[in-house]
Amino acid sequence: MAYDNLAFLIPLLPALAFVITFFVGKKTPYGGALIPIFAIAASFLISLLITIGLLQNPDQVISQSYHWFAILNLGILIDPLAAVMLTMVTFVSLLIHIYSVGYMSHDPAKSRYFAETSLFTASMLSLILSDNILQLFISWELVGLCSYLLIGFWYQKPSAASAAKKAFLTTRIGDVMFLAGIIVLFADLFKLVNGSIPEGVYLLRFDEIFSYIPEIAAMNATFLGFEVSHLTIITLLFFGGAVGKSGQFPLHVWLPDAMEGPTTVSALIHAATMVTAGVYLVARTFPMFIAAPQSLIIVAYVGAFTALFAATMGIVMNDLKRVLAYSTISQLGYMMLGLGMGAVIGAEAVGVSIFHLVSHAFFKALLFLCAGSVIHAVGTHDMRELGGVAKVMPITAATMVAASLALAGFGIPGTSIGSTGFFSKDPIIENAYLFGEHAGNWFPYLFAIVAALLTSLYIFRLLFMTFAGKPRTNYGGHESPASMTVPLSILGILALIFGAIVVEPFNKFVSGTFVNNFVNMDIPALAEVGNYELAHHAGHEPLLILWMPVIVAIIGLLIAFVIYYQKAIDMSRFVSKDNVVYKLLYNRYYQNEIFTQLFAVKFVYEGLAMAGYHIDRFIDGIVNVISYLTIEAGDSFRKIQTGVIQHYSVAVITGVSLLVILIKLVMEVF
Repeated sequence: MAYDNLAFLIPLLPALAFVITFFVGKKTPYGGALIPIFAIAASFLISLLITIGLLQNPDQVISQSYHWFAILNLGILIDPLAAVMLTMVTFVSLLIHIYSVGYMSHDPAKSRYFAETSLFTASMLSLILSDNILQLFISWELVGLCSYLLIGFWYQKPSAASAAKKAFLTTRIGDVMFLAGIIVLFADLFKLVNGSIPEGVYLLRFDEIFSYIPEIAAMNATFLGFEVSHLTIITLLFFGGAVGKSGQFPLHVWLPDAMEGPTTVSALIHAATMVTAGVYLVARTFPMFIAAPQSLIIVAYVGAFTALFAATMGIVMNDLKRVLAYSTISQLGYMMLGLGMGAVIGAEAVGVSIFHLVSHAFFKALLFLCAGSVIHAVGTHDMRELGGVAKVMPITAATMVAASLALAGFGIPGTSIGSTGFFSKDPIIENAYLFGEHAGNWFPYLFAIVAALLTSLYIFRLLFMTFAGKPRTNYGGHESPASMTVPLSILGILALIFGAIVVEPFNKFVSGTFVNNFVNMDIPALAEVGNYELAHHAGHEPLLILWMPVIVAIIGLLIAFVIYYQKAIDMSRFVSKDNVVYKLLYNRYYQNEIFTQLFAVKFVYEGLAMAGYHIDRFIDGIVNVISYLTIEAGDSFRKIQTGVIQHYSVAVITGVSLLVILIKLVMEVF
């Protein structure tokens, strides 16, 4: 394609913008904001042109590799999956950076902010472009570093510094699992080539990895008395990394606390960068997962449970950003569920899941930016202190409604009428229904449909408490400047119409990643997994099943309307410390207490302290014994140190005589 040679500029331009902004940003207009804006705009243009070229010819994958050390490489891979991710990340990041000009205008450290967000974007783009798993892991770690810097951007606040450390340490658990998976994978590949790697072959490149899938799947190990495929072990370790980065249960606890950074950082993390990396990892290595169906089933169960688990907490939060944080965790669960459904529908699961990822990026970025617009104008993010904001912020309110409709998934089944979320989330729920029919297990579907009900309830609760009714405090407020409302309007339009316009070509385009390109889907290990015929029945389920997601979304809206708009029910009877259920949800199932007090303190801190105490006692004992023996030996030898030279002469003569006799005896024997 005409733009192949420009592909390396996609991550490089934001990276250069980071360096320039970091050093000279303070001396340029708007705290250096224009530098990353122009750089990311150029990256978006290149990404868009490459995507258009791939749409015209999906087989023309961009693959560029460069030698790095003995058996490693630096490379670029842009196939349909990478292309849509690049376009989404650059586009959403560009809008967030433009929005940030107004949002961060009064912050004295805005040049540092724009430098770090530019590096954040560059790291995510590098992750997407990677053609090998090691390079992806390096970019993966850079993304984690940037999230740490930005979550703790206002490091003067103890809560921000604590949240940054919590995010960094929690995601490290997943990162260690991911790295362990890479090590096991490399060891298996090295064994398969008998320790002799042909020149020009890079074992960790994705095309090389996928070509060895049948052989790795045939390698088994014994775990707890069971025979487990090495491929299952590797994919589960990879998924462990994704669980940490993409906030899946139980490593989701860092994500709600990540709200301590600027709201624009929350939008960047939740929509375009950090949390989408885990979903992308599973999608990128999908041929490995589909050849290890046990792993794929675990992905589905974890995703479905996370979607429901997070939604239950979202309905009781009073912080604008925290409600949206739990919403993100829940929607990421849907994306993982969508990928897990590959066990039923095959490679088309990638298109379904990634379409929800891209759609979610638009309306979740919009939700966070609307929340930021409110916070910027009124100075609070506690919904109990708001109400009636729509009267003073009509553009923000209108775009928030559009985003809420998309998140709840409103639409009319069987037609092209619906919000973006309707066209991206409902197919995942329908595939879960197919899974229930195919496998006889309905838990993923039940979790997904109940989560859809709660999603509608908590987002419309937020809308009614924040924008409707009368102000509950004298917060003042005003509409945000054009630099903020224009990005809101663009994202609002996409939240309403994007799904209806592109859903079918998008799914076909992305699902073809592992069918049309370098991965041979005719490999027996892959072909045996997934009932591909079921994929073509999606959308033809019973009428009630097609309407069920919309029905529960309407029920959630009505419940929120009756309780929080009409106030027909006195919630003070339920919102009480005496209510065990409310207390459990509000305290987030006491996860922080369990992790910090029980595991971190009881098992880690006290366990290490106890181990250190006994090790110290053991070492002290050894030192004491050595010192005692040394002192006693010294005392004994001191007695023969008389200081009389005649005694020493006798000892020397005696020793020499004995040595001569010993040598004479040895010579006679041999």
